[in-house]
Amino acid sequence: MRRFSKPKRKGLQELRASDTLRTPEVIGRGTIGERSWLALEYVEFRSPAANGPAELGAGLANLHRCTRERFGWHRDNAIGSTPQPNPPSDDWIAFFREHRLGFQFDLARSRGRTFGRSDEVLERMGEWFVDYRPVPVLLHGDLWSGNAGFAVDGTPVVYDPAVYYGDREAEFGIIEMFGGYDPAFFRAYHQSFPWDGGYEIRKRLYLLYHQLNHYNLFGESYASQIDGSIAMLLRA
Repeated sequence: MRRFSKPKRKGLQELRASDTLRTPEVIGRGTIGERSWLALEYVEFRSPAANGPAELGAGLANLHRCTRERFGWHRDNAIGSTPQPNPPSDDWIAFFREHRLGFQFDLARSRGRTFGRSDEVLERMGEWFVDYRPVPVLLHGDLWSGNAGFAVDGTPVVYDPAVYYGDREAEFGIIEMFGGYDPAFFRAYHQSFPWDGGYEIRKRLYLLYHQLNHYNLFGESYASQIDGSIAMLLRA
């Protein structure tokens, strides 16, 4: 069994060091046989106050102002239980093609499943970045609504990350997939850090990564979503 407690711990510490969004403090980690464990600060949650979603959106925008010179991270980690390679790269398109979509397509193929026109999506990726140059920003990496909450004092708290430095728009792939965020969250983010042109197409690319990962984790029920995203991208 793979041991993911160290990458999770390092990811939480990377987020905490940004001084933007609260994360639970890491208390300890270790292994028992082939299993690993991670002990975190206990945080009591409550329903968000009226301004809570907006605070989370503004905090995420601030997180996305934490930059590095290269995409990737200093170590690989995992998205769910799927390995997530993070080799340093100067080229976002090549990074996302090889280490995100390509990696997930290959994983599905190794399990006997191919998706029609997937190679065409990989070949055409550059078309969706003609007028857009992403910079490497700190990403939580797996910020669906189940990985965020509000402490009793109203402070937004995020946890269970899949941290790396990438295009800020990639953060929203899993958010687009599952929803669950109040409109005030999106308004606050966009007011602080407006979208660049072309996001409506690129978000489908980032959604596809998480759809593929869920296919590789949970099976065929996600296949039709993948086919739909591929079709929409290739119509763009």
